Amino acid sequence: MKKNPQQRIEELRKLITQYDYEYYVLAQPQISDYEYDKLLAELLQLEKENPQLSTPDSPTQRVGSDLSNEFKTIVHRVPMLSLSNTYGEEELLDFDRRVREGLPSNEKIEYVCELKIDGVSVSLKYKNGLLAYAATRGDGAAGEDVTNNVKTIKSVPLSYSKKGGGKLKLDDIEVRGEIYMEVEAFNKMNAERELEGEKVFANPRNSTAGTIKLLDSKQVAKRPLQIFTYFLFSNSDGLASHHENLKLLSSLGFRVNPNYKLCTSINDVLEFCKEWEEKRDTLPYEIDGVVVKVNSLKQQKILGSIAKSPRWAVAFKFKAKQAVTKLNKIVWQVGRTGTLTPVAELEPVFLAGSTISRATLHNMDEINRKDIREGDYVTIEKGGDVIPKVVSVDLSKRGKNSKPVEIPDKCPVCKSKLYQPEEEVAIYCENNSCPAQVKGRLSHFSARGAMDIEGLGDALINLFVEMKFLHDCADIYNLKSKREELINIERLGEKSVDNLLTSIEQSKEKPFDKVLFAIGIRYVGSGAAKKIADHFLEIDNLMKASAEEIEAIHEIGPSISKSIERYFADQKNIKLVERLKKTGLRFSTEKKEPASNKLNGKSFVLTGTLSSMSRDEAKEIIIANGGTVISSVSKNTNYVVVGESPGSKFDKAQKLGITILSEEEFLKMIK
Repeated sequence: MKKNPQQRIEELRKLITQYDYEYYVLAQPQISDYEYDKLLAELLQLEKENPQLSTPDSPTQRVGSDLSNEFKTIVHRVPMLSLSNTYGEEELLDFDRRVREGLPSNEKIEYVCELKIDGVSVSLKYKNGLLAYAATRGDGAAGEDVTNNVKTIKSVPLSYSKKGGGKLKLDDIEVRGEIYMEVEAFNKMNAERELEGEKVFANPRNSTAGTIKLLDSKQVAKRPLQIFTYFLFSNSDGLASHHENLKLLSSLGFRVNPNYKLCTSINDVLEFCKEWEEKRDTLPYEIDGVVVKVNSLKQQKILGSIAKSPRWAVAFKFKAKQAVTKLNKIVWQVGRTGTLTPVAELEPVFLAGSTISRATLHNMDEINRKDIREGDYVTIEKGGDVIPKVVSVDLSKRGKNSKPVEIPDKCPVCKSKLYQPEEEVAIYCENNSCPAQVKGRLSHFSARGAMDIEGLGDALINLFVEMKFLHDCADIYNLKSKREELINIERLGEKSVDNLLTSIEQSKEKPFDKVLFAIGIRYVGSGAAKKIADHFLEIDNLMKASAEEIEAIHEIGPSISKSIERYFADQKNIKLVERLKKTGLRFSTEKKEPASNKLNGKSFVLTGTLSSMSRDEAKEIIIANGGTVISSVSKNTNYVVVGESPGSKFDKAQKLGITILSEEEFLKMIK
């Protein structure tokens, strides 16, 4: 039976939120880029068709994060957003259409195509021609200071000659690039590590990501890191196009990948993508696609960005690589919310740079749809460094005694009863004290992006749960009373234990929104936790709030509000929060006042192309003056700001009698 839009939207949000958590927080991705993007595209389309169901906690507004507490934080002057992905000709043509619709009709559009290097993004800030600092992408708004490590990469200039810029004034610039390892150098490094009895790395990208965050720059210097730069930002008025900026970067002494092309039509772009998909294996480094950017910097500014990605750029992803292997066994894993996930244990096979022995099967619907059984020979697919999925089954090789997979009747961990809610494909363990759930909640609580407790990884969590030191997250803060017992555990020792206890104490400085995210309320991601914390200011206010009061927060939907209401209706959770309060965790925050209150209490919708600023800049101005920006027009909207070529929001505003402002009228309001 076909689900109504609201049911499907909620289902997609649950799935994508979980996959985001596994990818960005646990660093344990469960699905390929292709499958993830298809789910996201479906959700985007449904939200577009049903704007009244849009909420800011939706994964479509989410940007993932790689922040940790090992390095100091650097705020990016210009956000380092991720790119939207496309996988075929029609999707690229659709990108071209959106670009044209977002620009004045008489604009000439050019694109620059660049190879998408499979590495780690970095921002290099230069002041007076000297490298001041280097930062990772982080959550897009802020990254980690990795200056000392980046300085060890010999292809990164420590300074540049201003003469290379000609007449341009280039005292202070920001350069962005992709750090990576060439395949041959990576294989040589792995061979040397194997000879020395050290652990080998899975693939070049994972090795690069781990290397750039090593605390000892001397160790970084031993690794074969390289860089290609692809972005230049400066306040100089002379910068006009991305294509010229790439040439300028080369003239300043930066390393730029030579395989880029200026295209005058989307057909030229398609030809470039097709050419390099065929030639990708001829390169000494790994690429997983092509990046397509609008060439004009002025047009880029007009097009602006959405929360997750720029509207003026897109990534064309190559088809994922495949391999055939035997599926030996299907096992069931239990997550922190009790969800059972089937996992395929495979005959090990080498694919896309690493040996694969496991693949997620997602749920029973997926197993039944593909008729996956133990003993089958299956085709697996892997995009980038993501855990692969089973694409298909070779039925010609299936044995006569093959039997369909059966849903377990009890939890594989605690043997408790299982249940399946109506209209959900997921199966759950009912026992909230199931060891697998306890471990999952503790892992979520201590992970990066939550409480960032360095040293409390899955191995120690599993050990401490088995030793009955930990039953819930509040017990983490009692570990200091067990210091002597911890020191006597094999492979820990005094220094390791003291470092762990210090990290636990430091986690008490985390702000309220991080704590709220860490306690693990279903559907409450880091973004939603920040909005909720800023609105209610104290946990006690939130605990007393009804679902309706929570939904009053701009773009917080019913799935989140009802989940919070259910969470605090459980006395066990109330007691847990009280215990966490006593440990010294922060359950309150100060109210942030806007720069002015000129727009206080007023809501705005933006539509069309603005001439003097991007819509993102207009949004920042509204918020800074006490107003709010919403995505869809309703009878409660105060103003609709209209630029050139407005969409259906303009028509709806007219029908509802909403006050419509031109760009000039809007600017007069804030003077």
